[in-house]
Amino acid sequence: MPTYSALTTLMGEDAAQALSQAVEKLAPPPIGVGVFEIEDDSGLWEVGAYFLEAPNEVVLDVLAMAYGAKPFAVSEIPEIDWVAKVRRELSPVEAGRFYVYGSHDADTVPPGRVALQIEATVAFGTGHHGTTLGCLRAFDRLFEAGFRPEKVADIGCGTAVLAMAAASVLPGALVIASDIDQVAVDVALANVAINGLQGRLDCVEAAGFGHPVLAEAAPFDLVFANILKGPLIELAPDMAAHVAKEGLVILSGLLVVQAEAVTAAYVAAGFVPESREDIGEWSTLVLRHGYR
Repeated sequence: MPTYSALTTLMGEDAAQALSQAVEKLAPPPIGVGVFEIEDDSGLWEVGAYFLEAPNEVVLDVLAMAYGAKPFAVSEIPEIDWVAKVRRELSPVEAGRFYVYGSHDADTVPPGRVALQIEATVAFGTGHHGTTLGCLRAFDRLFEAGFRPEKVADIGCGTAVLAMAAASVLPGALVIASDIDQVAVDVALANVAINGLQGRLDCVEAAGFGHPVLAEAAPFDLVFANILKGPLIELAPDMAAHVAKEGLVILSGLLVVQAEAVTAAYVAAGFVPESREDIGEWSTLVLRHGYR
């Protein structure tokens, strides 16, 4: 059965939310409607809808005009097993000592590497994206320089690849991975089992540090947060409250053009910039919790 998508962009969250509500009332009704901010500081929002029957494009055009949006781009989505496709096309990722691979590449692991098996799933973080790769590289450089954190948190962990990287090279450390989405937590737990790391790290459902396990373990010597600009900025004060003095944070999920704003928020919260790496359009920041 074919599926159809209808996508548009417009300025402002209020207008985007209003348009999405109008789209939900269409006949045939959409099977799903999403509203997303485009993370490039443009102020644009995307409204997307998915249908099991071809939507009325004339009606969509009228709605777009009424809410000041661009005309909807309507497309028929081919029936593809996207997970299988990704598994076929993703090649292993090398980030210093870390080697991230799928099961189809198990025979390619070089000797002496810290191998992490991650399958393409609904959770974010296979290592191929510039943000996850940047975090792995940053941690590898810190580890090479002698950094040995005793308490590590991976906030917004997705597949938990970052938490597993830490647990793999820090056998005595307390490592906790958290995500706001229970599906991601389930994926993380599966990956922990696949990599034989049971008992080496905990995976919990939480928004930010909002879980008793995280609160009791704080302060952390290292925190990964590979999320988005907005949540990163909102998390800065809470990060300061949960990171040890002289502790480090590795932040990503942000565009190069957003790095200065995120850095400024963390400096205001008492952090000192240590390093930055840009991979394509994505930035990874390392900051140290200093004394205010």
